[in-house]
Amino acid sequence: MTVSSAAPAPTHAAGATSPGESGIGKAEIGDFTPHMVTLRWTEDDGWTVPRLGPHENLSVSPATAALNYGQSIIEGLKAHRQPDGSFALFRPRDHARRFRSSARRLAMPELPDDLFVDALDRLVEANTDVVPDRPGHSLYLRPYMFASEANVVPRPAREYTVVVISFLIGSYFGDSSDGVSAWVCRDYARAFPGGTGSAKTPGNYAPTMPAQLAAGRAGCQQVVWLDAVERRWVEEMGSANLFFVRGSGDDVTVVTPPLNGNFLPGITRDSVIAVATELGYRVREEPVALDEWREACVSGLITETFGCGTAAVVTAVGRVRDGDREWAVGDGATGPVTSAVKERLLAHHRGLIPDVHGWRHSTTTGARR
Repeated sequence: MTVSSAAPAPTHAAGATSPGESGIGKAEIGDFTPHMVTLRWTEDDGWTVPRLGPHENLSVSPATAALNYGQSIIEGLKAHRQPDGSFALFRPRDHARRFRSSARRLAMPELPDDLFVDALDRLVEANTDVVPDRPGHSLYLRPYMFASEANVVPRPAREYTVVVISFLIGSYFGDSSDGVSAWVCRDYARAFPGGTGSAKTPGNYAPTMPAQLAAGRAGCQQVVWLDAVERRWVEEMGSANLFFVRGSGDDVTVVTPPLNGNFLPGITRDSVIAVATELGYRVREEPVALDEWREACVSGLITETFGCGTAAVVTAVGRVRDGDREWAVGDGATGPVTSAVKERLLAHHRGLIPDVHGWRHSTTTGARR
């Protein structure tokens, strides 16, 4: 094997208090939990069973294929505390299917859904004691797979490692009712037809960082990505899917760009479509041009815009900057449709309403310890 455990890694984010310092205690936002799960695949033997162990460093060969050729994928999902004190994963099998889809795109072995969910269960069950019972707190799980064979030949690896770590997360953009500011990127494209935009792979994220820095210099928090061909159509914001609210009151239509292979098929996106329908809103999947977005905001036709994702949940966009042009969305604050969709989705997360969609997967505390 080319991957081995090494000295323990820090179990908390910089500036935070480690949940394990006193042997007991609760984690704070950003803290990594003290456990992780690993499993491996080899060409000869297939998959091992998930193994729960301490959160610690990995030791890899400098010739590791993932470091040389980028064969790696990630996922991200949450476990939420339920009214009875237990925890439930939100749509883990949908995340498992997307993990397999990403693996196929990068010629990596597909982790069976049952093994994926088993690994998540083990990690949640081992870490529930460090998660405080506070509103807005949840456990974020990060499964990832990388080519762990020592190999510098550009071919699919013959050995892969899956690791699942977790950390405590709260409100991604804070509790302010103000919408985030978004900067339209004209210089770069995040993805292109036939590329890897619909796969959740680290290689899609690193090239976006110059744009994120440029957005910050422009006084904005997020980046709006346009299509790579015409640079006309709005595709996504940062790593969030976008929704546009046309109209107000009883005459509301919620619009989101259709999936086209250029951006991630968000699990939260799919959930928002269902939740908006539950709330009685009309929902359409149709292209939205950047100029249309601006003109409709100025005229008042588009009253709200929000992004959604596992980490951000549902977050309003209050202001958009495109070069020298800038416009507000509504009054710049979180609007009533955005608020209603967010609260309904959070109710699904927290088990406050019936699970009519079968989205919640309960874990059994104490098993497999």
